[in-house]
Amino acid sequence: MAKVIYMDHPLVKHKIGIIRRKETGTKEFRETISEIAMLECYEATRNLEMDEEDIETPIGPTKAHVLKGKKLAIVPILRAGLGMVEGMLTLIPAAKVGHIGLYRDPETLEPVEYYCKLPADVSEREIFVVDPMLATGGSAAEAVTMLKQHGCKNLHFLCIIAAPEGVKAFTEAHPDVDLYVGALDDHLNEHGYIVPGLGDAGDRIFGTK
Repeated sequence: MAKVIYMDHPLVKHKIGIIRRKETGTKEFRETISEIAMLECYEATRNLEMDEEDIETPIGPTKAHVLKGKKLAIVPILRAGLGMVEGMLTLIPAAKVGHIGLYRDPETLEPVEYYCKLPADVSEREIFVVDPMLATGGSAAEAVTMLKQHGCKNLHFLCIIAAPEGVKAFTEAHPDVDLYVGALDDHLNEHGYIVPGLGDAGDRIFGTK
């Protein structure tokens, strides 16, 4: 059974406070999203398998821990998910990056696919799907379904702000995928936006509104 992991670290809480403020500008918003993603990545990679190898320090021989050759991939949901990629690559620079393009139909609030480009060996990789906002949960669930259709088995989903409705919908659709949440908000409004949330994450990352 998958776990829902809520970030309770003071730095995560502080940085989420920054991105919630309506006066936070594009540059600071983008940089802070990246920093939060890095902190979430730290937690989401906690259980990566390790090996030991013999090395020499300047003083003498010892054993060092190394990652066990695990292949990793980051898959942002376009476009807002792009804001989380750079921070994660700072910690796992060898990871490959795929992209899934989904938009939410304004009438039905259902996800519609418009783009999918994944590493050729994606089914062999441990996948971290990222999107700053988990609102209705539809886009997140659809993205994970698409990856499962490509043979992916080891998946995690990382978001910064989530609504209870989105957490419920996602965990019911994919009970085998761990979910990492920066902050759980109160509810969705009639337009499908998270309350209190932070507005449209994509617009605020890219300065398009």
